[in-house]
Amino acid sequence: MLSKLKEQAGQATAEYALVLVAAAVVALALIAWASTTDMLPSFFNTVMSRVISIANS
Repeated sequence: MLSKLKEQAGQATAEYALVLVAAAVVALALIAWASTTDMLPSFFNTVMSRVISIANS
């Protein structure tokens, strides 16, 4: 029984590590895409202009 619990704990750890790797790959792909386009600065400028307009209202 104890060995089965250890196997399951190891499997959960491996699955957690795979999820972290997948999240890192997605984040790196998003960063690579954002650095090659003008979308991120444009989005940031839009957000900041709306925040400033709301603050001035």
